[in-house]
Amino acid sequence: MALTTTSTPALRDRRPRPGPATRRGRAGAARRGEGAAGYVFLSPWLLGLMGITALPMLLSLYLSFTNYDVLTPWSEVEWVGLANYRRMFTTDPTFWHSVQVTLKFGLIAVPLKLAAALGVAMLLHRAWRGVGLFRGLFYLPSLLGGSVALAIVWVNMFNRAGAFNSLLSLFGIHGKAWVNDPDWALPTLMLLAIWQFGAPMVIFLAGLKQVPVELYEAAAVDGAGAWRRFRNVTLPMLSPVIFFNLVLETIHGFQGFTSAFVLSNGSGGPIDSTLMYTLNLYIHGFTEFEMGYASALAWVFLLAIALITVVLFSTGRFWVHYTDGDDR
Repeated sequence: MALTTTSTPALRDRRPRPGPATRRGRAGAARRGEGAAGYVFLSPWLLGLMGITALPMLLSLYLSFTNYDVLTPWSEVEWVGLANYRRMFTTDPTFWHSVQVTLKFGLIAVPLKLAAALGVAMLLHRAWRGVGLFRGLFYLPSLLGGSVALAIVWVNMFNRAGAFNSLLSLFGIHGKAWVNDPDWALPTLMLLAIWQFGAPMVIFLAGLKQVPVELYEAAAVDGAGAWRRFRNVTLPMLSPVIFFNLVLETIHGFQGFTSAFVLSNGSGGPIDSTLMYTLNLYIHGFTEFEMGYASALAWVFLLAIALITVVLFSTGRFWVHYTDGDDR
């Protein structure tokens, strides 16, 4: 029995221990196994990226240099070079009109939407009875997004016999068919976009929670009123959140399509007053079957959005202030 207990450590000591190279090999194999497992879990996303995003984008880039019209067989598609882009900038009046309508929509609707979101967020960020209910009610329109059903309801509200004119009639005001008036159709769409301020409002609420109360107390001790506290404390501390919402809402505003399509029945009317850029692209691609020209429109739109984003990031460093002092 004693021999057995004393010989066991000796036998254990005689076993060869792995050297540094062996340990490194095992660690490398473990890392490769983890990497392979990661790619397996990422494979659905990668396949979607390649099949739904990357390959269609490359195909549309190729089509933008052709006269493809959907109905022509691929073997008969002709390479036209830059003809679609020359037509866009020189001979197509609808292109510049859609750019004008889209810019007007973005430059008016986006700032007003952010202002409404910030104003309501400042009213709702304090804890008082029933504030949760009001937050949910104000956020509810954003859950509907750019749905067709919401656009249909909105159009019916602003028809001649709609709810908006019924409200005006209570004050002795005779309304009009707002959605059929070229001067008021686009403002009606702007109002719909502004009304859906729930998403940026929630982000503003989160940002307001991070503003130190001590800053407001110090400003009040210095004699600052409500406006000065808002201008000198709230806005600088919220500037990163404002910048984030500005970038997202600018891109979202320029991509407006559903409400313009429903209001105009896919034509951009009345008198092209709601001919947004994306609607113009749709008309060329799926109504007139000029898919090559529509692809060129899409790539110009992509480059324009990228340029606007670059400009926003370039100018943001002059007015966006981070709490750690790093103005990126």
